[in-house]
Amino acid sequence: MTLRSSKSLALAGTCSALALAAFASPAMAQDDAAPQEAEEQSGVSTIIVTAQRREESVQDVPIAISAFNQETLEQRGIGTALEVAQFVPNLVGLNNTGLGTANAYYLRGIGNTESIATFDPPIGTYVDDIYLSRQNANNLSFFDVERVEVLRGPQGTLFGRNTTGGAVNVFLAEPGDEVAGYAEIGYGSYDRKLARASIDIPLAETFAIKLSGYWQNDDGWAKNVITGERTNENDGWGVRLGLRGELSDTARWTGSYIHTYADSANLLNFDCDPLAAQELNIPDDCDGRFVATGMTENGNFTNAFLGDLLTGRKNDFGLGNQTRMNFVSSNFEFELSPEWSVNIISGFVDIGQKFALDFADGRGLPSTSNPIPPVIGFTYGGFTIANDGEHTQYTQEIKLNGSLGDGLIDLVGGVYYFKEENRTDFGDIFSLPIVFPLPDGYPLLLADRVINNEAEAWAGYVQADVNVTDQLTLTAGIRYTDEEKTFDIRDNRNRLGGNLCIGPGQFGPSTCIDTANLSVNVTPRDAAGNPTGPAAPVAIPSKQSVGVWTPRFAINYDVSDDVLLFASATRGFKSGGWNARGTAPAELLPFAPEKAWSYEAGFKSTLFDRLLQLNVTAFWLDVGGLQTPSAFTRADGSLAFITRNFADYRNKGIEVELTAAPADGFNLFAAIGYQDDKYRLDSDAAPFDEYGIKSVGRQLSDCRAQLALGLIPNTSGADNAPDCGVGIVSPLGELAEPVRTPDWTVALGGSYDVEFGDFTFTPAMNASWRSKSEVGTSEVTLYDGDVLGPNSGNTYPANTIGLGDFIDPLSGSFSDDRWIVNASVTLSNVAGWSLVAECKNCFDEEAIESALANYGYLNSPRTWTLRAKFDF
Repeated sequence: MTLRSSKSLALAGTCSALALAAFASPAMAQDDAAPQEAEEQSGVSTIIVTAQRREESVQDVPIAISAFNQETLEQRGIGTALEVAQFVPNLVGLNNTGLGTANAYYLRGIGNTESIATFDPPIGTYVDDIYLSRQNANNLSFFDVERVEVLRGPQGTLFGRNTTGGAVNVFLAEPGDEVAGYAEIGYGSYDRKLARASIDIPLAETFAIKLSGYWQNDDGWAKNVITGERTNENDGWGVRLGLRGELSDTARWTGSYIHTYADSANLLNFDCDPLAAQELNIPDDCDGRFVATGMTENGNFTNAFLGDLLTGRKNDFGLGNQTRMNFVSSNFEFELSPEWSVNIISGFVDIGQKFALDFADGRGLPSTSNPIPPVIGFTYGGFTIANDGEHTQYTQEIKLNGSLGDGLIDLVGGVYYFKEENRTDFGDIFSLPIVFPLPDGYPLLLADRVINNEAEAWAGYVQADVNVTDQLTLTAGIRYTDEEKTFDIRDNRNRLGGNLCIGPGQFGPSTCIDTANLSVNVTPRDAAGNPTGPAAPVAIPSKQSVGVWTPRFAINYDVSDDVLLFASATRGFKSGGWNARGTAPAELLPFAPEKAWSYEAGFKSTLFDRLLQLNVTAFWLDVGGLQTPSAFTRADGSLAFITRNFADYRNKGIEVELTAAPADGFNLFAAIGYQDDKYRLDSDAAPFDEYGIKSVGRQLSDCRAQLALGLIPNTSGADNAPDCGVGIVSPLGELAEPVRTPDWTVALGGSYDVEFGDFTFTPAMNASWRSKSEVGTSEVTLYDGDVLGPNSGNTYPANTIGLGDFIDPLSGSFSDDRWIVNASVTLSNVAGWSLVAECKNCFDEEAIESALANYGYLNSPRTWTLRAKFDF
């Protein structure tokens, strides 16, 4: 290794300490041959990004952005979109409960774990500028990726709707001018096998294609102690055809077709065998992860006594989650003049998803009456959702880039069209330990329905950068979006006449869940919330429309060629929707759009002759009408879902990103994010809304009154304090902590190239830490202290008010602080061969990532992989 200067000698000894002390994050060193690098040079290289819809150095963009190129993705072992989240300050990424193919991102506190199509994610995912509206299949496998950009904060001007928290932009590698590519195979824990390959094929001087693919299969890292099957696998395959045509000196075209299939579950699992824990004659087993549902991969929902429990294809689904996606993109770029160009960007996405998932581990849900439900292994699961979904979307954009006044004003603008159609056929089954012999139990059908919903949006946008001087730039941009959504639902159960429906296992007829029946009985009240008359039906709308302006203002000042100061104010909005998981017509309530203003100030710097990059951003985020999904256990033990615009939200914090290259082959990075957030209530809000739902302020006051009477949250009957531990009100009668917003997130690591002859040996390590947080909206966690019911005289063996100790780390919504460490060693040679040994979560740290109905969901356990790769 050759040191470049005395500055390198000084930095080599101090950068490690600086990385640990400053904890900043990456715009990591680029591969010298990577197409997005501006020029070959030593030190920290600059990545070219398109965060402002034109090519710019990441250090020149007045936006908080983390960028990762091919080399960085490989160094850190990033193989999926979810794994990027470990390295971005104030970003928490997780699989949705049950769904290994769906990512939920929480960025600066803004996120959403709901994947049903009447909800939209607030962190937009884009592939080659094509928006993916559904979370169902956004855990993309990176087998042909040039770079990833994570934009923090609202991006409502240039990227539009559903980016109140930010955007994750994935850019695929273009076909090259020469025959080149790679082939890779690997083997790892849980009998994991993988293969990846890509080849560039120039078919003419002006036209080339890229063929790429991947395949992976494993046994799954959780063992089902009831059926003997293994689950929580990550199987799948995908192929891509990339195309690039240089149509003329002033016109070029790029396009892609991608097909992917993924079979990946994220079932509730335990770190010790729950069956062994309750059987005295079975020794404890805490070596691995365990599942106790009676559902099987090859099962179905046909009962010997009741017949088919569900209608349609989903009745034959077995335990698991599968998605397939077809993705088509096209981008024509025409140079109109040396200063102006236009892009015509088209996209089509078709996603299908099939799953049958047990969210109660084949038994009951934990409660204060039954905090550790016994293992039963219900054949149809404890609480099961079977889903058959089809989702298609089409997008069309015309984007114009150029400059006016001999470079005085740089402009980007365009028009955008979005059309989405969704069909979701799904049913809910809740098993009761009655009537039929176990393990079938009594499968109670809560609902079986088909939802058809559509969204159509038009938008126009423009942003102007006024270069006042060579150093000072003023930016103003605005976008107008006109959107309409429609919602239609039909009950699949047998019709009994009128508006009554009944299905297998159902206790008597109930009102059909149909669009025509969407209403809720609301009692009229005065300004204080007192009843003034009898209840009357209020219709639930099946259409929502919104027209909204989302401006952006920024100022940036180049102190020098190496230091940029910036400040900005940006607005964003997220579409409204419907609470479609309700199991009765009156539960299918709409919720309104959420709207955000974000204010940022910071600097970006490249120091010590490019040996160090240091970027710092401070932010203040105000969100109006935050959409918050919440789930709770009903008195009958079944699971209920509710999503409302419960409150406004404020978050403020700071993010620091650092990258250092003190010597050739020596790369360090660190990252830190701090945030301080809270819900905010409207003191003028009416005590009840138009659908008879209490405001959070009224709920808080009612909860406190119930606690003063000695009632107990999250119990049942006359003892229960019904307004406590529900929604965003904690069991103690306080506003709950916002979910998945740890005060601190930290990432740090590095790599070091040791060259000997034709070989290079590269050890690499990274670690991510986040402080404690809540992952359930109501802060419901079970404790083992007995409490006496004030009215019934019953003794409850558990409570949610903090008496005693945690019953089990998985019985609630509290997530403790944790470190996750990943490491790898790579041996490569100049002939193109490389061997990699890597581990992820190397110390097998366990952490709760999510919670649903008092069950906590753990992160993935330790895994290891050996890979061999050949670049040609």
